[in-house]
Amino acid sequence: MAEWLIEEGIGETRALLVEGEQVRSARLLWPGELAAGSQVSGQLTTKLKGTRRGVARLADGSEALVDHLRPDVTEGQSLDLVITRASIAERGRLKRAQARAAGADALSPVAGFLQGRTVRRFPAGLWEEVWHAASSGSLAFPGGEILVSVTPAMTLIDIDGIGTPRDVALSAVPAIAQALAWFDLGGNIGIDFPTLQAKEDRRAVDTALGTALADWPHERTGMNGFGFVQIVARLTGPSLLHRFARARLGMAARMALRQAELAAQSGGTGRILELAVHPALKAKLKDAWLAELARATGRELRIVTDPALAIEAAHAQLLTA
Repeated sequence: MAEWLIEEGIGETRALLVEGEQVRSARLLWPGELAAGSQVSGQLTTKLKGTRRGVARLADGSEALVDHLRPDVTEGQSLDLVITRASIAERGRLKRAQARAAGADALSPVAGFLQGRTVRRFPAGLWEEVWHAASSGSLAFPGGEILVSVTPAMTLIDIDGIGTPRDVALSAVPAIAQALAWFDLGGNIGIDFPTLQAKEDRRAVDTALGTALADWPHERTGMNGFGFVQIVARLTGPSLLHRFARARLGMAARMALRQAELAAQSGGTGRILELAVHPALKAKLKDAWLAELARATGRELRIVTDPALAIEAAHAQLLTA
């Protein structure tokens, strides 16, 4: 039976929906972020005339777009709010968080992030598999791969493979379903299948896609004559792909700290924990994070830089001296 496992890491909280030895879904939360479902208070700074919407300033100084305001609410009033979508960093801008006014007439909040069983560490290799797939924005399928990229307008999934267009499209469907869940995708999503001239081929892919996504809440169009399908799903915050697109160094820094923790827990007896990183990554390792790593591992910490290392290829080991 599938179960959400929660891992409290340095600088982030990770979650995997695991069934047997397989990952079904993944989520990620960074400190200070308001996950969907969080209950907060704020002051209404702007109320849009003729609507039940406005803008509220939250206690942390950020702003949120608010829906479901009562008609009698006025600007300057304090409100109890439920976050429905976390803020999302995009190229050149920051999308405000979205919230609903709490109350009997407001819709029920979506499920919060931290609902699961907290574990010291995920089963070996599971987080690494998801992380590296999100880092590359790709997943392989028999005879090809899908490439997933984020834009301000939508997330796009491109399909490349060897074989007839019908065979490639059908083979890609399981990887598409996997990417949607692994990368925590939502909002507007476009899938560019190979062009299928025959209507029966397009119907076959639509049917396969519907079956693969039967348990994933969404709406979608049928495939058009150019092989394009559009999906709309609830967006609750930045996907793993959004984080890599806008904060790749931050993602890599947190993964480097996780590698260091794993090395310290490997059973070795070395008193020095050496973490080798690319020079660009060293500046992203906050002093507070390094202090937490030293406390958690009980070892002397040594950071070394190696320009030959890839950003995503930090390495940790225990040394005796």
